[in-house]
Amino acid sequence: MLLERLADTWAALGATRSRLAKRDLIVGVLADLGGAGDPEDATDLETVVSYLIGSLRQRRTGVGGRSLHDLPTPATTATLTVAEVHEAFEAIAGLSGAGSVAARAAAVEALFARATAPEQDFLRGLVFGELRQGASEAAVQEALAAAYGVPVVAVRRAAMLRSSTVAAAALLHAGGLEALEQVGLAVGTPVQPMLAASEPDPTAAVARTGLPAMVDAKLDGIRVQVHRDGDEVHVYTRSLDEITSRLPEVVNAVRALPHERLVLDGEVLALRDDGRPEVFQAVASRAMSSLDVPAAERRLPLRPFFFDVLHADGRDLLDVPLHERAAAMAELLPAKLLVPRVVTDDVAEVEAVFARWVAEGFEGVVVKKLDAPYAAGRRSSGWVKLKPRHTFDLVVTAVEWGHGRRQGWLSNLHLAARDPERGFVMLGKTFKGLTDETLRWQTEHFLALETSRSRGVVHVQPTTVVEIAIDGLQVSTRYPGGVALRFARVLRYRPDKPAEEADTLETVRALSPVLPTDDAEGATGSES
Repeated sequence: MLLERLADTWAALGATRSRLAKRDLIVGVLADLGGAGDPEDATDLETVVSYLIGSLRQRRTGVGGRSLHDLPTPATTATLTVAEVHEAFEAIAGLSGAGSVAARAAAVEALFARATAPEQDFLRGLVFGELRQGASEAAVQEALAAAYGVPVVAVRRAAMLRSSTVAAAALLHAGGLEALEQVGLAVGTPVQPMLAASEPDPTAAVARTGLPAMVDAKLDGIRVQVHRDGDEVHVYTRSLDEITSRLPEVVNAVRALPHERLVLDGEVLALRDDGRPEVFQAVASRAMSSLDVPAAERRLPLRPFFFDVLHADGRDLLDVPLHERAAAMAELLPAKLLVPRVVTDDVAEVEAVFARWVAEGFEGVVVKKLDAPYAAGRRSSGWVKLKPRHTFDLVVTAVEWGHGRRQGWLSNLHLAARDPERGFVMLGKTFKGLTDETLRWQTEHFLALETSRSRGVVHVQPTTVVEIAIDGLQVSTRYPGGVALRFARVLRYRPDKPAEEADTLETVRALSPVLPTDDAEGATGSES
């Protein structure tokens, strides 16, 4: 298949708001690949599905913004195939050692020189993960189901259990519905984690979960999924990256359990001498290796706290109700490895527990339906998180150079929420809450992600998530989302969270149905 076919489809997807039209456009591309079971088309299918979702098949290529700053003159005729693009990025990702920087730059230039102007735009979007055509992974799953004549629920479940829609597509192509239905939870293969919805207060949370409900302490750590098969233990992040070697305490704790096969979901954090949770950055420095913190904090011992079990000694538990999974955990794990939790049928107790755990240093609580299955890969009302302040996980799309004492540092962050139709929509700016250490770190970090510059502003790949606290929202004619953040301040960066899981514009706007109008730039916390 020519890359031109995908570039044209990308443009067409961006030109329509209809979900059905998007699905049909994707179905048309899939139909061009040939019939089910054709092995010659299998590799192209996996690449096409990955590109339609908006990402390269290679997790890391080493290609940054500087490599694509000055692109070669576009080709006038479309000759580049999808297979050739995949092979080129495979080769680029494999470069290392002396001379690799120059070799990578030459390979990128050679690839882009063969691409037409629309194809160059498409490839650039793939590299930076910013194809804003409105086709989500869910839309691609729906298209796969329609193209192959199978229930979409079967595609979604296989994608969840194999951690990849690309893997589900390969199974579907090779064996149809039967192949999808044979997929089960495999110990050692991470599954997409269940995510929590948000509500502003206990009453609203309980309205979604019902009573009685389970209330878990919300831990401010690194989300982990731990798989044990005999003596083999593997630890994965919420983005399914393996970090086993960085967390020997977690490996040892799970290996010491009197069980042979386990899949556990939880958080890793550090506790201070007084029992209060340590700051997130101390955990991130060990588990994610992304933030520069003092050596003393890097040596803090980390502890796992588990809140769910997906498999135990041959029994899959994904589909059983939460109360059964909780009972199994109580039998499987010692109390020191369990997250603090209570079960209550009184909203007043939810409020009291929320207040108590926040006072003890926890981030908040998660209220859970007792009969909910584990909805892997989805943000479900089965779990509802509560925090004591208005916070959102937003994406940094650009950073302004600082002034005065911040001269020479990238300081003022451009903050955006996700929008299914428009990509990342800017809501405001802030430089508040940034320490000198964070300023130094983010200057280096964002320069490595630079895509272009305008006056005083460095535009970056929209891949960095930052947790922002705000006092509220206001109507704004300045920003395309129609709202602006009031008194935004940085709480922390989220190296554990991909941009695809940042909060949506709809979620942000739901904070306040009645918004004060204020077009003053200063209300967003921007640097003047």
